[in-house]
This record gives sequence, C-alpha cells and structure tokens, in this order.
Amino acid sequence: MKPILKLYRGYANEQELIVMGHVFKPTKTKDYDFLDKNFKNASSIISMFRIKTHSNADVYLTHNGIKIHTKTLVDGYFKFCIPLDNNNTYGWNDYEVSIMHENNTIATKESYIRPHKGNLGIISDIDDTFLISYTINPLKKLYYLLFRNVNSRKVFEDVVPHFQALSSAGRSEKGELNAFFYVSSSEWNLYRFLVTFTEIHQLPKAVFLLKDIKTSLTNFFWTGRGGHNHKFDKIKHILEFYPNLKYVLIGDDSQHDPFLYEAISKIFPLTVKAIYIRQTGHNKKEKVTKAMKNLQTMDIAVCYFKNSSEAISHSKKIGLIAQ
Repeated sequence: MKPILKLYRGYANEQELIVMGHVFKPTKTKDYDFLDKNFKNASSIISMFRIKTHSNADVYLTHNGIKIHTKTLVDGYFKFCIPLDNNNTYGWNDYEVSIMHENNTIATKESYIRPHKGNLGIISDIDDTFLISYTINPLKKLYYLLFRNVNSRKVFEDVVPHFQALSSAGRSEKGELNAFFYVSSSEWNLYRFLVTFTEIHQLPKAVFLLKDIKTSLTNFFWTGRGGHNHKFDKIKHILEFYPNLKYVLIGDDSQHDPFLYEAISKIFPLTVKAIYIRQTGHNKKEKVTKAMKNLQTMDIAVCYFKNSSEAISHSKKIGLIAQ
C-alpha cells in the first residue's frame, strides 16, 4: 500500500506563494463515498477521523522548474511558503507536489489563487453561514453530519446568488473574480466533503482554511467545537497577506463570528468594508446587535439578517454589488 498525499488550494500575493497539504500513512479504508447514505455515510465520515498521519515525510514542491524540499510536521501537515519571482499570472494557477515511495514518485496537482488586481476580498464562515448545520443543536448537527451525505445537505435560500454577486463585484473583465476564503472551525478531515458541497451548489471557488486535523474517534465527537482562536489568527493572516484589498466578512450568530469580526475590524480600521451576520435562532441576539452597532460607529456597513435576500438588498443599497 502507498502513502496518501492530499493537497489543498493555496494562495499567493506579489511576493509569496503558500501551498499546503497532508501526508497520510497507507490505509485499507476507502475514501469518502459521496453516494453513500445513512449508516454507510456515517461509516465514511467516521473513517475520515481515524486516518493516521505521516510525520517527517519528505515532500517536494515543483515550481518554476525548481524542486523544493520540506518535511511534514508531527500531524502530517506540510506548508510551503516560498518567494514568488517573475510571476505575472493572476487568477487560479496549478501547482504540483510529490512524495516518494519505494523509489516511485507519487505526484498530485492542485491550484492556488493570485487575486486579480482589484479592491475586494471575501471571507466567509461555513457552518450555518451557507451550509445548514444546526450548530446550536450539537446532537442534530452530529446527526446531519453522519446520516446525510453531501448530496442531501442544503444551503440557505438565496445565499448562492449573494456569494456569486460578491465574487464578480466590481469586475468588468470576463473571468476575473474576487478572492474568496472559507475560514471554518471544521477540521481538515472534512476538506473533500466541503469542496464537493460548494461545487454542487455552485458557490464561488475559494481557498479553505480549516482547523488542525483530528485522528481519533474520541476527537470526532468534538468536531467543529472548541476554541475559535485559529479563525481569528487565519483571518488576521489573510488581511496582512493582502493589505491592499477591502474585505467583506460573512458569518452567523451561532458561535463567535460577530465578536471575532468586531476584533478584526478594530485592528484593521481601514480594511473591513462590510460585515454580514446570519441570524440562526428565532430572535436576534442582544450581544450581537450591540456588536453590530459598535461596528457602525467605525464606519463599517453591517447587516444582521435572517434571510439572504435581506443581505442581497443591503449589498445593493451600499453599492457593493450591482442593482
């Protein structure tokens, strides 16, 4: 059996390229089957949290005709941060990473985005922001994760046209799209599931920045839970990596998004343009409303909405997307 190489979408600015992935030990367990239903789907999901990572594995990135070598970290994760020279290509570009096994090369391709010169970046949460996940009810969330396959999971009404409009906002050239990032407390274990879900529903192609991988069944029951410092750190990193973009932040009120976004806005007072927070319960939360009002005093457009149609109307009203 061969080790498994998984790559994730990367990103680049004018000076640096960042790509990442995992190396896993050989396994007889089949990959997640998107057609499985009920208990078979549950078995597939659980198996994704029992996979064994390969630490200190040799990994090679081929870029601009040069082969760059690194090794995986303790959890099998690797990340290449390399200078980007003489590169004038914008949009999505391919990259290739390889590992060696018994003198044979195992190579995989993925893509990275170098945003077109423009003025907008969009950072969105996933669970209960566009993917209906029932985060406020942990047992129901677990049930849907286990017993509903990717084809039967749902998005909120009108979220797709809103995201698509934001993706093309301010772009006159065909094919030029704004940079999209999905930053979530879901773990890297669910990467293929989440990518496939966004493709099924024609959500904008995006870079995913997820939480550290989990490798035991005990950890599975805490999926998507725990501290959210990693989300704050990753969002802060994006804003520092692309300092010349203006940002739209999208989340929901089921956990900590409003307060994370409020803190980010205080650190980057010239960078955040608008914040959208989905209401997940029957009533608006008083603390969230207070945070939204505070953001308005910083000249940031805010929308605390129940239905995405409200968010679309707000985006048109402030000139973010076309009428």
